[in-house]
Amino acid sequence: MKKKHLAAAAAAAAAFGATGAVQAQSSVTIYGLIDSGVEYLTNANANGASVARLSSGTMNTSRIGFRGSEDLGGGLKAIFQLENGFKLDNGGFDGEANQIFNRQSNVGLEGSFGRVVTGRSFSTTYDFILPFDPMGYSANYSWVTSAGATGGRKDGMPTGVSNLVKYQGEFGGVKIGAMYGFGEVAGNARDSAKYGVGLGWGSGPFSVAATYDRVNSAAVTAGAAFDKATTAHLAAGYQLSDAWKFNLGYRYYKKGLANGTAALRSDFFWGGATYKFTPALSLIGTVYYQNIKDVQKDADPIMYSMRLKYAMSKRTDLYLSTAYAKAKNGLLVGLSRDDAGFGNSQFGMTLGMQHRF
Repeated sequence: MKKKHLAAAAAAAAAFGATGAVQAQSSVTIYGLIDSGVEYLTNANANGASVARLSSGTMNTSRIGFRGSEDLGGGLKAIFQLENGFKLDNGGFDGEANQIFNRQSNVGLEGSFGRVVTGRSFSTTYDFILPFDPMGYSANYSWVTSAGATGGRKDGMPTGVSNLVKYQGEFGGVKIGAMYGFGEVAGNARDSAKYGVGLGWGSGPFSVAATYDRVNSAAVTAGAAFDKATTAHLAAGYQLSDAWKFNLGYRYYKKGLANGTAALRSDFFWGGATYKFTPALSLIGTVYYQNIKDVQKDADPIMYSMRLKYAMSKRTDLYLSTAYAKAKNGLLVGLSRDDAGFGNSQFGMTLGMQHRF
C-alpha cells in the first residue's frame, strides 16, 4: 500500500512539474546593430590637418545583445538584458575598458505596474530625452548627451549607470520613471551616487518629457567633499503630418565644485525637423547650441547637422551625414561628443551603412 501511495505522489509531482514548465514560457533573443561609414574630418589634429577614416557607430553605436523573459503567470515576467557596444573598425570595446556588457547588464521584473531592473542600464534621463533628438541616438554629429566644448567640458546628462535600480511605467499616455545608482562608498551613501526622475506624456501628434537628475563625483579622500552635477531637461515633439516631424529640447546644467570655487553653469538648446520624401527616404536637420554661463570669454559652441537616410529594407539603411561646428573666442570645438576638437571650427561628412538583426 505504501508503495502505491509513493508511486501516486511521484506521478502527481511529475505531472505538476510538467504543467509548471509549460506555463512558465520563456524566450531569449539575440539582436544587434552594425554601423560603419567612411568619414572626412577637418581640424583632426593640433596642426589643423584633415583626415579620411573608417568610423564605427556613426549613426548609432554598433552592438550585440541578449534579451530574455520568462512568463511567471498573472501578467508578471522575469526579464534580463545583456548588451555590448563594440567598434566595428577594429573589433574593440566601445566604452570603458574591461566592461564586456558596457551598455546593458540587468535583470528584473515586468508587469502591469511597469518594469523594475537592477544592474547596469541607461539613466532615466537618457530613456526619456533621447527620443526627442532628431539625430536619433547618434554617436557623431549630435550633442544631446554632451556637447563638444573647450577643455573636455561636456556639461551633459548621465548616460550609462552602474549599480543601478531603475523603474519605468506607462499609464494612459503618462510615463513615469526613476533611478538610483549606488555609490557603494563605505560610510558615505551620497559619495559617487546618481539618481534621477522623469515624467512624460503623449497625446495624438504631441509629446513632451521632463527630467531631473543628480550625479555626485567620487571624493578625492574618504569623507571629503565631492563635486555635484545637477541637470534638468525639457523636450517636446510634434508630428505635423506623415511627412513632417519637429523636436525641441533644453538642458539646465550646474556643477558645484568640491574645492569651493564658483559652480559651472550652462544652458543647452536643440531643435530640428525630419522630412520624409517617401517612406524610405528622409532628411533630418538639427541645430545644437550650448551657452556657457560662468566663463567671461567662453566657447558657446554651435553645431549644424544634417542626415539623408535611405531605407533599403526594414533592417538596412544607407545614410549621408554632415555637420559643422563653431566656437567663439578662438576656443576649441569638436563634432563628436567624445572629442574636444583641435580648432575653433570643424566640418565632417560621413557616408555610411547600418544593418540591424
